[in-house]
Amino acid sequence: MRIDPTKHAWMSAPETAAVMAALVEARFVGGAVRNAILGVPVSDIDIAVPMPPSEAVTRLSAAGIRTIPTGIEYGTVTAVMGPQAFEVTSLRRDVETDGRHAVIAFTDDWAEDAARRDFTINALYASAEGEIFDYATGVEDLIAGRVRFMGDAATRIAEDYLRVLRLFRFHAWYGTADMDEAALRAAAEAKDKLATLSAERVAKELLRLLEAWRPAPVLRVMVATGVLSAVLPAAHDLSRLERLCELDIENMLAPDPVLRLAALLTDSKAATQTGGVLKLSRADQTRLVAALDASEKTASHLKAGDVRKLLYRLGVPTFRDRVRLAWAAAPKSQPALAWRTLLAMADTWGKPRFSLTGRDVIDAGVTEGARVGEVLATLETGWAEEDFATPEETLRERLAQLIKDKS
Repeated sequence: MRIDPTKHAWMSAPETAAVMAALVEARFVGGAVRNAILGVPVSDIDIAVPMPPSEAVTRLSAAGIRTIPTGIEYGTVTAVMGPQAFEVTSLRRDVETDGRHAVIAFTDDWAEDAARRDFTINALYASAEGEIFDYATGVEDLIAGRVRFMGDAATRIAEDYLRVLRLFRFHAWYGTADMDEAALRAAAEAKDKLATLSAERVAKELLRLLEAWRPAPVLRVMVATGVLSAVLPAAHDLSRLERLCELDIENMLAPDPVLRLAALLTDSKAATQTGGVLKLSRADQTRLVAALDASEKTASHLKAGDVRKLLYRLGVPTFRDRVRLAWAAAPKSQPALAWRTLLAMADTWGKPRFSLTGRDVIDAGVTEGARVGEVLATLETGWAEEDFATPEETLRERLAQLIKDKS
């Protein structure tokens, strides 16, 4: 089997050709090869070379290609040419592993490098001309929709326990056949070892799994094996997530892993706990909690004025999150048009500007710091309740009266 470079822009690009020519014996590896075979987009271009990283840097530099030592101790350098970056990694073999880290040695043996990779579908290499090198059953498994470990599943998992989650993540993306029984047994037996991994690595795999178009079937297997509760104990019900994924497909909405994580959780308390345990970014933690805050209900029958008030108080992103979660939790008998209308209103809404500021309150005679904010908030709330239509002149009259009443 071959890949036709003329049918894949990333392969035939001048930048790619220059890097491959500079490295001479290089081959594409992993995801780029896998996706090219499937005919799906390639975003990351990984290249393997049968030489130490120092030699790779020398060759690239001689060709005028800039390099960054992104992981040179593990054999990886980044080659940058124009807008494109290429991860160039030396062939390796494992000397010692402990389930989290590996001591590696460089090699020039392609089969040895392939043997240390996780899955057969990731142990695929291709030359610049498109010739595929398969050291196991990678092409066969890829076409059949099977995700299988290279060699013994338990051995591969013991080398890096993150592979438990990678098994489910890759099946969510590429699996169409039943999950491999040996792999499932090995994953279930190693689930307790997931606690030894960094929260950041676990979170990255979970979010990438949730980004698949249909993650729910795989998540149900994770529940059955006890893997999901080992990494996400607050996730109890998959029905809302499953419905959210259906709605994404029906409405051509891009999969949103953070929103899908929110769909797995019950409330803002669970969101706070989960965000902390997974060490999500501050922005993602804040979003997760806001999406599940139940202080203001979102329903399909909201009136236009109430929608505008919610949009003003919550902001468009949080409003959209709450609408999508409420839609996913609602009975399927509810008309889809009402939910779509809410999202359309959010897309076209322009936030009105409240004409008064803290300076206006101070100029009117309020000098205490906290009191300034309280007065301003009272006026703004009334303005919003009146659908943002109160004239500025009336607001100033109310300001004067409010100060007079409190004096």
